Amino acid sequence: MEEKLVRIGISQGDSNGVGYEIILKSFSDQRMFELCIPVLYGSNKIASFYSKLLEKAGIEPPEIHVIQDAHKAVQGKLNLIRCVDDSALVEPGRATGAGGKASFQSLEAVVADIKKGAVHALLTAPINKHNIQNDKFHFPGHTEYLEKKFGDSAHKSLMILLNEQMRVALVTGHIPLSEVKSKLTTESIAEKLMIFDRSLHEDFDIQRPRIAVLALNPHAGDNGFIGDEETEIIMPAIEEADRIGITVFGPYAADGFFGAQTYRNFDGIIAMYHDQGLAPFKALAMDDGVNFTAGLPVVRTSPAHGTAYDIAGKNEASESSFRHALYTLIDVYRNRKNYRAITANPLQKQYVDRSGDKEKLDLTKEE
Repeated sequence: MEEKLVRIGISQGDSNGVGYEIILKSFSDQRMFELCIPVLYGSNKIASFYSKLLEKAGIEPPEIHVIQDAHKAVQGKLNLIRCVDDSALVEPGRATGAGGKASFQSLEAVVADIKKGAVHALLTAPINKHNIQNDKFHFPGHTEYLEKKFGDSAHKSLMILLNEQMRVALVTGHIPLSEVKSKLTTESIAEKLMIFDRSLHEDFDIQRPRIAVLALNPHAGDNGFIGDEETEIIMPAIEEADRIGITVFGPYAADGFFGAQTYRNFDGIIAMYHDQGLAPFKALAMDDGVNFTAGLPVVRTSPAHGTAYDIAGKNEASESSFRHALYTLIDVYRNRKNYRAITANPLQKQYVDRSGDKEKLDLTKEE
């Protein structure tokens, strides 16, 4: 019998950040178990440590069910697979090597289970991009790591930050600002537009997405007065996307675009670099923002905030962004599943020969 609820693999993130707190707070509401079967990859000792902190604050933490195989996960409890060293010292609010090691052990374990089909999708708690680095993890973030694990020539990653009001994608991600211009090409922008359009259609069930493209320069280059990237690089990419049927507009000057709330007119916005898109997004949507990795076979979301060391262990972290990441994950997983089902057996195209006096239907030809 087909399993009705999606089994979600949850990586714990940095053990000294707010990851455990927002996970435990989210599942302290029993209604969350009606949506999915959660499997947390971490440490029972660390989970118990943070559960006791919540109990002291009057919050009843969820029941933790320790398992060895994700296939054995049960509904109604927070299942936990022990993959993190229990002897690691927990120091809330501190960036330590142990915290980074724990976040990597958790991430590696859940990715391995996704590849085996033991869990269906991935929800990542925040990591520290510095202390997680090691011989096997030398990436600027989750997005690049997951592209290495799951990507290929047909599957390229795209970072999208979203909430109920907007979806912001990035042409370039975690790179220095000084390198942005050299990384921007007509081909790279067009490729990201294609991934974005496909994701909006398949992952968010938008039949004909409207995408806005932001300019690189202030005032969209002012007709070349303060930059020609708009006319030389960005516009050709927009024209190429339009040629293949993507509904795309721009380039728009970023300041006026967000200031005038023009983003409300579009299903998606694509920015040229990280802070151009994410600074206004997080200013408007920090509490309910979700980081979604599009373009890969695996569905992955994360809360839009970081480890928040300054409030870790103080019962001050809000679980709102984590919950929205969970809701988004489930919606996208279902949308992809539905899309595969309705496109699995397309009707065969019919070829009609009208070259003679009588029309002839030939089903052996492609077109």
